[in-house]
Amino acid sequence: MEFSKEFKEAISNFTSQEKDKLIIRLLKKDRILSHRLYFELIDPETADDKRDQMEVLIKEEVSSVAKKFGRTKYFLPNIRKISAKITEHVKITTDKFGEVSLTLLLISETLKNLPKTGDHYKLFIYLLNKIYRSMILTKKLDPDYYLDLGENFEEVRNQIKLNKRLDELALHNGLFLQWFEPENIPDQIDLILKAIKGEGLLR
Repeated sequence: MEFSKEFKEAISNFTSQEKDKLIIRLLKKDRILSHRLYFELIDPETADDKRDQMEVLIKEEVSSVAKKFGRTKYFLPNIRKISAKITEHVKITTDKFGEVSLTLLLISETLKNLPKTGDHYKLFIYLLNKIYRSMILTKKLDPDYYLDLGENFEEVRNQIKLNKRLDELALHNGLFLQWFEPENIPDQIDLILKAIKGEGLLR
């Protein structure tokens, strides 16, 4: 929604007390915005602190989900819920590095806790989409971050290599293991993904 000049002027004419009441009302209706303002204005914790907390949460929750839902159809929906918490973390902190590192951690922890039996096709396709997305986001980061992300990508690559079905599925969907080094990610990875989806893959 675009705001007209007249609308902006009308709001600017509010008294300080009226503005305060309006802000509080709006914040009560937008939980993410309220958390973001708290983080930006008075939270003593940094984005790094909150990323560290998210790493612990991801490991604990993936392990718990795997034990409770690993052999059922509810496993993937619960992994999605953990991913949503990463998205919320990024919206609050604007932690672009964490968006990649935490997503890769979620992928590797999911694969580490994967039950040995069962049909994991939908889960694997979901994770492959996440990997592609992480690669696209990595290319948007300053190359100075590549070294730090290298370990995350390597861990995911190692987990893929340990799973024959996932390894084959990755190759079938155009994902090459040499790309799991940030400096080797193709510059046009976003166009590659678009073409692959255009062929009906990753579904």
